[in-house]
Amino acid sequence: MAGVTTFTTRAALPDGLAVVVRSDCPTCRLIVPVLAQLAEGGASLTILTQDGPGFPPGLSCIDDSSLDLSFALGIDTVPTVVRLAGGREVARAAGWSRDEWEKVCSSTGLGPGLPGYRPGCGSLTQDPALEDRRAGQWARAHLASRRIPLGELEDEAEAMFERGWTDGLPVVAPTEARVARMLSGTSRDPGEVVAVVPPDMAEATVEKVAVNAVLAGCRPEYLPVVLAAVEAACTPEFNAHGVLATTYFPGPVVIVNGPLARAIGMNSGINALGPGNRANATIGRALQLVIRNVGGGRPGEVDRATLGQPGKYTFCFAEDEQGSPWEPLSVERGLPPGTSAVTVFAGEAPRAVFDQLSREPSSLVRTYAACLRTVAHPKWPVAYDAVLVVSPEHGEVFRRAGWSKDRLRAELDELLQLPVEELVQGAGGMAEGIPPRWAETNRTLPKLRPGGLLVVHAGGRAGLFSAIIGSWVSGPAGSEPVTKEVRA
Repeated sequence: MAGVTTFTTRAALPDGLAVVVRSDCPTCRLIVPVLAQLAEGGASLTILTQDGPGFPPGLSCIDDSSLDLSFALGIDTVPTVVRLAGGREVARAAGWSRDEWEKVCSSTGLGPGLPGYRPGCGSLTQDPALEDRRAGQWARAHLASRRIPLGELEDEAEAMFERGWTDGLPVVAPTEARVARMLSGTSRDPGEVVAVVPPDMAEATVEKVAVNAVLAGCRPEYLPVVLAAVEAACTPEFNAHGVLATTYFPGPVVIVNGPLARAIGMNSGINALGPGNRANATIGRALQLVIRNVGGGRPGEVDRATLGQPGKYTFCFAEDEQGSPWEPLSVERGLPPGTSAVTVFAGEAPRAVFDQLSREPSSLVRTYAACLRTVAHPKWPVAYDAVLVVSPEHGEVFRRAGWSKDRLRAELDELLQLPVEELVQGAGGMAEGIPPRWAETNRTLPKLRPGGLLVVHAGGRAGLFSAIIGSWVSGPAGSEPVTKEVRA
């Protein structure tokens, strides 16, 4: 388990050739004469046998049935020959290929009479059951998490519900082996403190985040994104305690940029804001479970939302950077191009923007402005941010006209300067609205907080729809979007 388990190092082996074999591999039996030839020729040869002593017959070997050295060498196939110099690998060949072995061994005429090539067999290090056992052994020796034994007849899914570890949906049991495998997704130390999680202000280590990533159903390669999301959500600027405690609707929305989003298979296309993609679904869920299980942010306790919204289970998607007419959100927010990053936004559920007729940006931008005006309440200005998710067909309207994001925002800013006489309490027959005194010093007020509109590109290639994700109260009195680089 590279990056997690600290097995015996390669430095324990002498410089020269190390050959890993197992007795039930036909190719390993085939090359016994080659091993004898190397030994007789004076090569510095160390033979490691994975299934106990006695093979190869007549040759000195090391019993590696513990597989410590095989794991340290990263053996996937037997036989494998590795040349070591200064405790470091300089060459290797897997299976039997005379040409490759002669290069690695700096020798000629190996295995006369043998066929020139035979494929190898799987190393015992690849046995999934054995990997679980070894991962569990490593976890028991290195992890700090408390272990909770269950009764023989106790159902593990029901046990996790009863202990309050879930978000109401079933979770994956965080066994020692699963947590160890999850930690293989990062090079960060399991004991490193990632963040202090509100409301309980409890320290979340890499290990604790990994436990919740297992609960959420993440794969190990998602863990760096989850860690970055936890870091971003636990900043004072994001104000996770306020996001939790408000009776309003928000939850953390995670927007992912950069090559890692593509590498782990995140969805930025069809149904990007909906179900069906494991990475999208489980990364956002893992963040919510960390806030619940580490920080104590449970619904009905600190979480006091009047209604809540489905995005509080999980709300995570990737930006479609390759198809976008604009620079990525992460670049706009100060990170270099090509950097993997997350932006966490305190958002409500997405609302639809319908416009199937506009073919000019001057028309489409007015649709956007009319819909953005409804964030929170059409008569409340200034206090809110929003994410505008522009779909590819709508994005093409702006691409053809050469509109930049700055141009789009400038047009929206102008259209969203709202006349105060329409906003005051009582206007339009609605008691809700701004206090009348605001009208004494202002003719218009901006709908959104200055700089508070995030524009991202995502969605399927068909459908003239976009989406708006409204915010909770924004700025120092509420929540600011936070962008963090993803660390391996």
